[in-house]
Amino acid sequence: MLKKTFSWISILLFSLFSIYPILYVLSVSLRPDNAFQTQSLEIIGPNASFKNFVDLFAATDFLIWMRNSLVVSAATTLLGVALASTSAYALARYRFRGRNMMLFSLLMTQMFPATMLMLPFYIILSKLRLIDSFWGLFLIYSSTALPFCIWQMKAYYDTIPRELEEAALLDGCSKWMIFYKIILPVSSPALVITALFSFMSSWSEYVIAAVVLQDPQLYTLPLGLRSFQASLATQWGLYAAGALIVSVPVLILFISISRYLVSGLTMGSVKG
Repeated sequence: MLKKTFSWISILLFSLFSIYPILYVLSVSLRPDNAFQTQSLEIIGPNASFKNFVDLFAATDFLIWMRNSLVVSAATTLLGVALASTSAYALARYRFRGRNMMLFSLLMTQMFPATMLMLPFYIILSKLRLIDSFWGLFLIYSSTALPFCIWQMKAYYDTIPRELEEAALLDGCSKWMIFYKIILPVSSPALVITALFSFMSSWSEYVIAAVVLQDPQLYTLPLGLRSFQASLATQWGLYAAGALIVSVPVLILFISISRYLVSGLTMGSVKG
């Protein structure tokens, strides 16, 4: 009984520790005086209002930044899932010359952070004339997230029994039909994780976007929120309100795909 009570107290303390920063950001967003710190411990003060949220949409380009982020994140996610699912299947099911070297090369790329590759990325994009373009972001985000996604998808494909494909071949299915109608539906948990990783890697990324994008009309949400900070003053109310709204799509995404985040869907699919 004592052990169970201690566990519940620990969970409660860690939950409060995790929730408090969110509540503090909410408190800052509701303050009309643009104050970041206050002596009061109240989350919602007596003068709380939604003025910062109204100003965020009415007086800034927040909607443009959100549209740009959605376009970039959606394109990166679709491209990442399409390339990772097909590439990983080829690496998991086929044996060809250079396969092990390719897997090792993909693994090696994870040793280097994306910021370390900014100079060669910038040179390549400059030669391709993709600086200050969404296409440049698509290429960088996809190329940096793809190695991890391919390894993740390959690891899941390796757990799928080959008997499923052999049975489909006996029934007259082509290689493409097997992949499209059998392998992909069974691999939905891995596809969801791949899509989530691709989306998150581009939704909240700042450093690469700050280097590639220079036109304010192309700013994504991290760049737009950064514009609220200045050397002499920071618009903390707008910054906090924007930070809360930015987290909403991610929260909705997690809730909507939570039922897919379960592994082992192929258990028991092959008998005997």
